[in-house]
Amino acid sequence: MDRKYDVITLGEILLRLSTPINGRLAQGDTLMKHLGGAELNIASEIGQLGLKTAMISKIPNNLLAAFIKNQMNASRVSENYLISDTADDSRIGVYYYEYGSYPRKPRVVYDRKHSSINNIDIKDVPETMFYNTRLFHTSGITLGLGGNAQKFAIECIRKFKEQGTLISFDVNYRANLWTGEEARACIEQILPYVDIFFCSEDTARLTFGKTGTIEEIQKSFCEEYPISVVASTERTVITPKKHNFTSIIYSAKNDSYYREEPYNNIDVVDRIGSGDAYVSGALYGYLKHKDCRKALEYGNAMAAIKHSVIGDMITTDLEEIDSIIAEHKNTGYHSEMNR
Repeated sequence: MDRKYDVITLGEILLRLSTPINGRLAQGDTLMKHLGGAELNIASEIGQLGLKTAMISKIPNNLLAAFIKNQMNASRVSENYLISDTADDSRIGVYYYEYGSYPRKPRVVYDRKHSSINNIDIKDVPETMFYNTRLFHTSGITLGLGGNAQKFAIECIRKFKEQGTLISFDVNYRANLWTGEEARACIEQILPYVDIFFCSEDTARLTFGKTGTIEEIQKSFCEEYPISVVASTERTVITPKKHNFTSIIYSAKNDSYYREEPYNNIDVVDRIGSGDAYVSGALYGYLKHKDCRKALEYGNAMAAIKHSVIGDMITTDLEEIDSIIAEHKNTGYHSEMNR
């Protein structure tokens, strides 16, 4: 079957308002405006790498819609499944971000209740959408919104799966949305449909009650559910502005684990969205090359570079990411500048 898109994502689009770096929310009079939302970040970044993407979301019919569409167009993300909320009380969710500086940690304040995504309904999207992509991706953030958004997401997972679509899911646990017990009860309903599963070691232990090594944990998900691939990021926080980052991927088909050396001493300008960048790189590598090793390499590289960029998502291209991967593998001389 000829499918128009490589990836369709589903999630809430958020407006992010950030303090200047090292500023505080409790002082100052300036905030930087960016778009956020895990699934928007992922669709945008995969689009920049060259695959065809679209996003399902519901947004208010006001001036912010143009801001959102301009960002999506710049990243080559289709608006075909972007639903306009014409209700008088429609709104976009907002979050405020304060950068950390040792020993002060980054902080977030959410203002997202009753946003337009919470009114989404299966009748808002065409039935043809469900056989129009190779892969569908959503996350525990979307499920954690509860109500209509959760119901819609679960129905989409089932409908896409019926059409032979690969299902990708990132647990992306957020304690401000639901408890660990609520997350586990809901996510276990959809795991029988999931092909590619993103879950950190900490989340696996705290939310799913897993024990053992990370390798044993990853394999157990595939033994309990028909999951093909499990990916877990591994981050070492040295200070808020200095991190090491890598990951481990398990392939049930090959019964193999994939690792590589960490990106060490990353200069952290902004860590928000680095997990989404990892997912976007991993999904790109997997879909483009059908190879978990490539998924690992692109995922780690995308996450590493995201730390160096202000805002929730990267502006990049395939040439830059390929050069970062090559540089990471190079054990010899490293040029200080590209020119």
